[in-house]
Amino acid sequence: MQNTRPILAWETLLDLEAEGTGARPPLRDRVENALRRAIDEGRLSPGAAVPPSRALAETLGVSRWVVTEAYGQLVAEGVLEARTGSATRVAERGGGASWQTSSASPALIAAPAVRARHDLRPGIPDLRATPRSRWSAALRAAVATLPDHDLAAAHPFGYAAARDAVAAYLSRSRHAVADAGRITITHGATDGMGMLARELHSSGHRAILVEDPSWPRLRTVAEENGLHPVPVPVDGDGVDTGKLVALASTTGARVALVTPAHQFPLGAALTPARREELVRWAREHDALVIEDDYDAEFRYDRRPVPALQRLAPDRVALIGSLSKSVSPALGLGWMLLPPDVAPPVSTAQPSLIDQAALAEFITRGDLERHLRSSRTRFRRRRQRLLDALERVLPELSVTGIAAGMHLVLPLPPGSSATDITAAGTAVGLALTPLARYEVGDRHPESLVLGYGNLDDTLVDEAVSRLATLLGVR
Repeated sequence: MQNTRPILAWETLLDLEAEGTGARPPLRDRVENALRRAIDEGRLSPGAAVPPSRALAETLGVSRWVVTEAYGQLVAEGVLEARTGSATRVAERGGGASWQTSSASPALIAAPAVRARHDLRPGIPDLRATPRSRWSAALRAAVATLPDHDLAAAHPFGYAAARDAVAAYLSRSRHAVADAGRITITHGATDGMGMLARELHSSGHRAILVEDPSWPRLRTVAEENGLHPVPVPVDGDGVDTGKLVALASTTGARVALVTPAHQFPLGAALTPARREELVRWAREHDALVIEDDYDAEFRYDRRPVPALQRLAPDRVALIGSLSKSVSPALGLGWMLLPPDVAPPVSTAQPSLIDQAALAEFITRGDLERHLRSSRTRFRRRRQRLLDALERVLPELSVTGIAAGMHLVLPLPPGSSATDITAAGTAVGLALTPLARYEVGDRHPESLVLGYGNLDDTLVDEAVSRLATLLGVR
């Protein structure tokens, strides 16, 4: 069995002086690098728990802030994993990848955490507004009220109270046909996609139709579990269902992964006619549609769109999470499956206490209170961003602005979104090129600008710096 106890011999494992010659880096960086070396060299194995920040700070003779910052950086990079109610642990490494920062191949180095002054990455909520006190209250209530017998009981598809709460929430907020018995609690959309892909592969499926462009992580997880992604073009009406049906016929694919409420990243909502065509295809070909409901709670210029699952609860699997609406740090999500899809049994469920806290968070109304305040904040921030873009870059017409937490900004002819993104790093702009989400088709050079985690007071400055990079001012 893998040893997951905290390792205590830190004075031998962590050498803060092993930085070579020349000026020594700041203490925070030395602690971070020492931890990274211990992991790279195998002295801290995957799954091993690291000490609480206070304990490690005392052992090393440094401030707790130094250790907290080092842990935070390594968690952001995926080197460590932090989960509410559990110890921080060394992350499991997929495919034998290394976390080394010096001699490792660039393809194996974890993506660096973004600490830019202007965070314009899409898919990130307002981390400053994470409802910490309400989530803490939910955790306390969960610990205090969990029945003794539940602490050791098996919950193969999730804690019953959490499944009940999620079902009620989806029925209320997304108009889904939600039976708690069809709910599975997950660590998030990626976890749910992995479980579902494994189940589909075991049932004989070998391909999955995916939107192009689309969020890469979900299609990658599907591919890792045996489902080959077949890209389907997207236009202003959402995924092109006519081409989807044609590609399904030529490839034999009977599974489709879509974002009907708010296509990522182009921002279109799937039109009613295409919704009906997609459902008709699924019913006529015994197919499954996987609905990624990633940010459907945030709509501004049009009425909320009910979940596609409502049209065909027998053919649509709905997956969602708190990652985009609250915080990815909570590591909680759900799947609502059709009756004839066997609910996968997770081998690594969220902790029972976290699931009980999720039930408390929803049933107390804290989730919906948080969403209401977030919608108000995002609507105001979106308008401020649009005003700044219109003032400074009036020749560029943004799209995808009716919902969500991002927009698409086409670049002037001759510009490279990849080059602009790289240049942005040097001036404190965290940017993302549209090309990152493309599978095959190439769209005009564009940036996907997220405003979920952008400081309100820095919107004008961020746009001004972007304009400078584009050579406008």
